Amino acid sequence: MADDRPQIYLITPPQIEIETFPDLLARVLDTAPVACVRIDLATRDETQLVRAADALRAVTEPRDVALVLRDNWNIAHRTGLDGVHLGDGARNVRAARKALGADAIVGVFAGTSRHEGMNAGEAGADYVAFGPCGGAVPDAGALAQDELFTWWSEMIELPVVAEGGLPEERLATLRDITDFVAFGEEVWSDATPEARLAAIVAQLG
Repeated sequence: MADDRPQIYLITPPQIEIETFPDLLARVLDTAPVACVRIDLATRDETQLVRAADALRAVTEPRDVALVLRDNWNIAHRTGLDGVHLGDGARNVRAARKALGADAIVGVFAGTSRHEGMNAGEAGADYVAFGPCGGAVPDAGALAQDELFTWWSEMIELPVVAEGGLPEERLATLRDITDFVAFGEEVWSDATPEARLAAIVAQLG
């Protein structure tokens, strides 16, 4: 494995079957090294989120893979997760950090905004994610371009994540200008997610 290759960050599907998804996640995690898994469910029902957190933590913890939850830092704290991913930029970084403590992961999605990313870093975020990098977007200006990642990697020490519809043709470039590449439906929509992840890792070199 190349030392300079970005690490893999997996995002769950918006809906999962709690009875079967943990086993699928385990198979995927055993296919290739993964640094972090994000629980990113469409539901905001706390009972369902707690069940998902407990079930997936049982998979990630023995494999030494970080597990974070989107937005709800209270549940992340209650269920013993490694941290939280904030989808609304920098505005709640300090509140999440206060609730979770200094050792927790607090990540931020900053869209395509350098300014939002820098604000997140100044507020104490552990990483900043930019995206989307592809997929169905209103116009080309809505995509996080290579120039953004290049600038960030040259100017800012805070780790950067590329996420959202990552097209295969961009992987060769992004591998040199990102710390993490995040995949969700790109992996889970495949008939064999394990093989899909293995193919992505192979493309990263």
